[in-house]
Amino acid sequence: MLTFETVNELTLKVTCKGTDTLFTKAGAFICGENAGYKNYKFEKVLLGPQQNMGQALLGSLVRRVTGENLPLMKVMMEGDSVTYYANHSQHVVVYQLQQGETISIESENILAFTSDCKYDVRFIGCGVISQKGLATSTLTGMGPNAYVAILTDGNPIVLSNIQSGSTLAVDPDAVVCWMGSGHCDPDIKMDVNWKTFIGQSSGESYSFEWGAHQPVSVIIQPSERMSGVSVSMDGGRTGYRPN
Repeated sequence: MLTFETVNELTLKVTCKGTDTLFTKAGAFICGENAGYKNYKFEKVLLGPQQNMGQALLGSLVRRVTGENLPLMKVMMEGDSVTYYANHSQHVVVYQLQQGETISIESENILAFTSDCKYDVRFIGCGVISQKGLATSTLTGMGPNAYVAILTDGNPIVLSNIQSGSTLAVDPDAVVCWMGSGHCDPDIKMDVNWKTFIGQSSGESYSFEWGAHQPVSVIIQPSERMSGVSVSMDGGRTGYRPN
């Protein structure tokens, strides 16, 4: 059995009791400890985390075509251990999925997940302007130990309309992920005319929106991806941190 927790906001601590398997971003391991000889080992995931070879091959092809490619490493644990994972000093958020709950997340924001999560890639039908692609990675809780570790640039904020029934509007370039029953895909709202188009690179002319009929929780990072379109009179967006 695995449990996830964060250390100093920037590191994922994974505690294993017994035998289990963990999937992480390739190269994310930083250290670990256990009694006796080291009882965990690493294996590169060539196709995908799916158990079925056909599904793994198809998933690998879809990820490469859609840009949701996810270089994964499988950590096979054969006994009690504690291991730690991080990625370029990004902040780490831990989330436990309920049975049947799905998180839709950018592949670049996945640090690790347990084998009780079903991984997939699906199209959401947007992304012409935003760097938020035409596809998104999804993880669905399939058991009681469905943990996901999420990467964000800076301390994130969380918006939820599950209790309030409010409308949520988010810049697609700042969205990290959203969680809810089913897919809960956002509506794409655009306000483009000749005035707003001149400043389109700022991102405020389009947004992801979830209404009261779409109960969802959204994690947003205080850092925006560079948009796919840059048409402006002021030289485009400034202040972003390049990859």
